[in-house]
Amino acid sequence: MTNERQVFFFQGDTLLLPAETLETQTDSLETLFVPSEFANAVCAKEFKNADIFETPSLDQNTMIAGVSVPLDTVLPSDWKAIPIRQILTMSAESGKPFSHILRVSHIAKWRQDSRFCGTCGSRNADVPEQEHRQCPNCGRLEFPRICPAVIVLITDENKILLAHNKRFKEGVYSHISGFNEAGETLEETVVREIREEISIEVKDIEYVKSQPWPFPNSLMVGYKARYASGIIKPDGEEIQDARWFTKDNMPLLPSKGSLSRALIDEWLSV
Repeated sequence: MTNERQVFFFQGDTLLLPAETLETQTDSLETLFVPSEFANAVCAKEFKNADIFETPSLDQNTMIAGVSVPLDTVLPSDWKAIPIRQILTMSAESGKPFSHILRVSHIAKWRQDSRFCGTCGSRNADVPEQEHRQCPNCGRLEFPRICPAVIVLITDENKILLAHNKRFKEGVYSHISGFNEAGETLEETVVREIREEISIEVKDIEYVKSQPWPFPNSLMVGYKARYASGIIKPDGEEIQDARWFTKDNMPLLPSKGSLSRALIDEWLSV
């Protein structure tokens, strides 16, 4: 790794840091990286099987380094893991976005799935100072995969519709969401997912905002819509319960830092 790089260590959905850094610097997003000189020494000694890479920042002005540590690697006693979802909460509470971590985390996971060419099966090669890979045999280019998904704030006058997905923690309710299908507009995804999961129809669909979501490779696209017709009927597969709530009678909500919570908070503030 080039000197004076910001280096981010990952293992699955966690950011790895020396324990001393976690204990003293978790209130500052700007310090949640490892200096490149120290990172080189750590990789040579502790993380010999890690995938080490560099990728351009979003503004293309700098290079960011990443180290993807295999999931079966036992961490040294003086290293700790912090969930990336916790970092999102920290970002929301501080008001300081930290897109480097989300970007490098996304690319780290993609690199594990793009080691071989999807056309001829040859091992892909890195392209210097680029995020993509290229097959040295057939020339196919491989770019980071991004899977768009919609998440929808549904309202009816002074009520908000929230649902409990079977993957949620007990008692937590959030919005209806789902992945975009081939040949489908995002607005059509909104209508289909709501119809499939809770059997109602909506109207006045409007884009609100989006959020990168590297769990593992999504772009969450937030919409709002108004109830049009139908009786709420959870599908029983993904959605276990769905109901209307008012501002003075809200359930447990997703953590701050997620787009789902941001949509709810904006509705509550009006």
